[in-house]
Formats: sequence, C-alpha cells, structure tokens
Amino acid sequence: MKKRFVLCFLSVVFVQLLTAQNNNKEILFTVEDTPVYASEFIRVYNKNLELVKDESQKDVDGYLELFINYKLKLQEAKALGLDKKDSYLREFDSYKKQLSKNYLTDTKVTDALVEEAYERMGYEVDASHILVRLEEGATPDDTLKVYNEIVKLRNRVIDEGYKAVQRDVHNGKTIFAEDLGYFTAFKMVYDFENEAYNTEVGKVSQPFRTRFGYHVLTVLDKRVSRGQVTAAHIMIKDDETKINEIYKRIEQGETFEALAKQFSEDKSSANKGGALNPFSSGELSSKTFENVAFGLKEKEVSKPFKSEFGWHIIKLLGKKEREPFDQVKGFLENKIRRDSRSKLINTSRINTLKARYTIEENVSEIDYFKTIINQSYLQGRWNLPENFKADKPLLKVQERQLTNNDFGQFLLKSQRQRSADKNLYSIIDKIYERYYEYELLRYQEDNLINENEDYAQILGEYRDGLLLFDLMETEIWNSAKTDSVALKNYYNNNKANYFYNERIDALVASSAEKNNIKKVAKLLKAGKTVETIKAAVNIDDKINVSFTEEEMEANHQALPKGFKFKKGVSKVYKHNDAYVVIKVKAILPKVAKTYDETKGKVISDYQTYKEKNWIKALADKYKVTVNEAVLKNVKRNIKK
Repeated sequence: MKKRFVLCFLSVVFVQLLTAQNNNKEILFTVEDTPVYASEFIRVYNKNLELVKDESQKDVDGYLELFINYKLKLQEAKALGLDKKDSYLREFDSYKKQLSKNYLTDTKVTDALVEEAYERMGYEVDASHILVRLEEGATPDDTLKVYNEIVKLRNRVIDEGYKAVQRDVHNGKTIFAEDLGYFTAFKMVYDFENEAYNTEVGKVSQPFRTRFGYHVLTVLDKRVSRGQVTAAHIMIKDDETKINEIYKRIEQGETFEALAKQFSEDKSSANKGGALNPFSSGELSSKTFENVAFGLKEKEVSKPFKSEFGWHIIKLLGKKEREPFDQVKGFLENKIRRDSRSKLINTSRINTLKARYTIEENVSEIDYFKTIINQSYLQGRWNLPENFKADKPLLKVQERQLTNNDFGQFLLKSQRQRSADKNLYSIIDKIYERYYEYELLRYQEDNLINENEDYAQILGEYRDGLLLFDLMETEIWNSAKTDSVALKNYYNNNKANYFYNERIDALVASSAEKNNIKKVAKLLKAGKTVETIKAAVNIDDKINVSFTEEEMEANHQALPKGFKFKKGVSKVYKHNDAYVVIKVKAILPKVAKTYDETKGKVISDYQTYKEKNWIKALADKYKVTVNEAVLKNVKRNIKK
C-alpha cells in the first residue's frame, strides 16, 4: 500500500468525525450543504486537548478555525473527484484489509503471549530504517507533510536501494536513515518491534507510525540474542589526533568520566561522564559500536575506533545475559499487561464471537452432507451431486443467512488439504467446525466498522488522509518546491528571518591540572602558537593539555556557561571537572544566510505561506455557515 498510515495524528485530530456515531445532532457549522455536528467537534477537541502545544489551538475559537480549514480541504478534494479515482479506491480497499488484521482479535494476558515475548528476547533482528520525525501533538498539516515524505522514501528504497536513499536524505535532525544493527523484544516501541519480527528477511515494510514519527524498515538478518550491555563512551567526530590524545590521558591515569565531560561531542551523554542507557544490539544504530561494546569485559576500556558517527573510546560498565524463563515470567506478564501486544489466541476470539452473535444452525443439513460425500473426497476428486440441495438454509450469523451451497463450496476447496483422518463423517464434522469459525470471523471482519469504534475512526483517518495527500501534493508541496522564482522572491522579501547567531573564532585549552592551564594562558598572552604551546606542555609522550580550535556559539560544550564574548585570552575557568582557558581570536557578528545556505527552511516557510493564502481562497470558494447558538452551547459544555 502506497500511502499506509496517512495522517495518523492529522486524522486523530479530525477525521474520526466521519465514522463515529452522533448522539447529538446539533449542527455546529456547514461547508456548502455538508453538516458538521457539535458532538463531533466536542469529542475530538476533548480527546486531543492534552496533545496540543499551541495555546491558540486550545482556545475553542482557534481550534474551530483549524477544524473548518480541514473541512474546506476535504470539500475541495471531493469537488475535484479525488475520492472517485480508481487508484484511490484500490488503495483504500487494500488498506482496509490490512488494517482489519490488527483488530480481528481480542486483547488479553495469556501464557502464549508471555512465551512469545520471551522467545523474541532470545533473538535479534538486524534492520535498517528510515524515520521522518514527527512531534507528538503536531499540527494536521505537519503530519500530512511527514506522511507524504515517508511514502516517497519507501518507494525510493524499493526502486533505488536503501543505501542510495540513505546517502541522499539522512540529516540527523528531521530525517534519520540508519542501520540499526541487531535489536530484540521490548527494545523498540511495539509497533516497530512487530514490523521487524513480522517482516521477512530482505523485505521492506509498509509505512508505519510510532510516537517518534513515521518509519519504513528493511529486515537484513535475524540471529540469537547477545543480551544487553551498559557502557560509557567518549566521541570525537572528525579528529583522530584528538581521540588518541584523550586515550593517552586515560592510559596515564586520568578518569574516563572526567575526560568524557570535557571532550565528548555526544552532548546527550557527555555531562554524565559518557554513560549511555543500557542497550541491546541495534539501539545505537551502529554495528561497529555494538561489536566493540559487546566484545569488552566489564570495566575494560577500548582503544580508539571509528564508527559511522566519528571516533569513540568505550568503557564497558556491565553486561546482562537473558535470564531463565521462570525468573522473568512475572516481569513479562506485568509488562505485557501494559503493552498493546496483548491479544487473545484464536480460540478465545471464537468464543467471544459465539457469545456476541445470534447464531442459528440447521444441524440436519450437516447430516445431509454425510449422505452425499464419498471416498473420492479423500483423493480430491469429489464433486457436488447434480440434485444438490443448494438453497437449503444451513447457518445464520446475525442477519446473514448461509446455505448448503456456501458450505458445499467450502468443502470442495477443503478437499485439496491432506488429512490423516479417513473417516468421512468425522471429516464433515471437522470441516464444518472450521467453516463455522470461518463465517464467524468473516462476519466480524465485514461488520468491524460497526462493532469497533477505534477501527472505524482509524479507517476514517486513512480515507480522508488519502484525499488530502493528493490534494496537498498538487496544490502546495510540489509547486512550492519547483517554483524557483517564487522561492527566491520569498527569500529576498524575508531575509531577516535567515541568519547565523553571533559566534567566536576561538582556541580552548583544557587540562585536569590548573597549573598546566595557567602555563598555557601565559604562553597564549605571549603570542605563542599552538604548536609551540603543545611542545611546552605535552612532554615526555604525555598529553597534559588538549586543544579545541573552531568557530563556536555561546552554547558550545567547550565554553563555560555564561562565557562573555571578548577578544583576547580569558581567565582560567573550572569547567566540566577540568580547567580551561579561551583565546578569542575574533567575534563573528550575527550575519544573514545566503539563499543556498537556507534553501530547505525557505521551502518550508514558503509552503506555509502558500497554504495560508490557499486556505483563504477555499474560504471564498465554499460557503461556511457557523451556528452561533450551537457554538455558544459548545463553549459551555466543552471539557476544560
């Protein structure tokens, strides 16, 4: 499916309205002749209130404006006939069948689920994935843009190969195209885990959503689990000389943790002495890093090595193997109770449906089938007799009446299946039981939209998401990206929005010993070069002082908090369990970015600008009438 999971957040915010039952038929507003009910708006507003970060959207009037804009877009999509296209109808039907599989089961804690989780913990999946980030509580339009992007990227992975797409799109901020390495159960969010364990080796998954955004993954391999490790690391992105200097200082007896705080360019772990959260294979997106970590003994420190992200030194803090089943069974039961993975096995589902539906059976017709079956059935050559009583009622599930002909066709297909049972009467009874269960499940599937509100809502999300996808791509995204003249005009008219912050061109010297830094400060003030200073302080093959020389903003990790930009040599600071001195060679003022330097941001801003004007045009095209009396009542009853 090309556009699976279009606009999950978008539709959570709005599209549910089309499939939910409405107890309150008061019309809040109309778009042309299409009514929108107050009960729909109230339910969606209350459901999403905590997800919305923009305070203006928490205001009923502000939220109503977004809601009306959304309905205007749907009106335009339908006016253009997008919901009648064959491609749309095929896509929707395919998605409906795929989605229903997730709902045609009940949820419950069972021993089978515990065993499944434990079994998964014994294996690791090697996968690569593409993630387009999406903040929780993102706006409908942001959600649509993210889904549009992931669908295109999946198609590119299939057509061009993952590595080519990875090189082209990974930016480490909004789009991650990563080799995850090996991971196991409970180490990814469950939606991701399921896709990984259920996708065949060498296959690309359909797009799917987690709380981090939208993904597609490719399963590369599966193997026995290596367990879990806890480690700390020091990372330097590009400087081999510097990582070797740091390693030398570790060998000289300086603490790993202090050096990580001073120099590690992994800002998320540097202030913790380089400590990382416990991880299994794949969680850090680097096979090289994993292999080194898992190869260390406890408290052992690795030599410097290079990964996809830079140079590292790892210290192994601990290692944990998979525990015996009896010791973790209770833990898994509790974990599964809180996890969406809990699903009933098939027999539980059948029993639930038997209790739910009104079922009528004509048992005498089962005996009739026992009179017309013969030994040819065992050879797969049996046919229904010419005088077959095809129209006799056999089984009724709710209002659906099934006849002998329905079961007869099921029998014909079933005879192709080999069976050790040679008793024809027994075979009839067993196949009828399968048929009975099959019809219960089929009825549930066909009526799922009436029985499961969550399914109905998500199906509605996808239905309208498909329409908006095509509409937005044509009206906003494609034109905004390809209209180079308009983009440059927009940039020229808004140059003040695109700039670099004030920076300094600086040299920072760092050492565990204050006397060393005092000596460096004195030499810097005397105008000595870095090479001269290194020769003076790093003697006898010892690295006493390390130097960082680059352009830095105020929040750079090498600079003390609150450091004031001023040319010259600074005083000595205590910073990150070390001593530092800074030589500011130049102060670089706030400066405008060129068009090429900020083109991506310009495109994004221009799309927002273009869409805003488009919405105004739609508001002029379609008449929107708000029932003020109903709106007033909504404001009184809305959940605070």
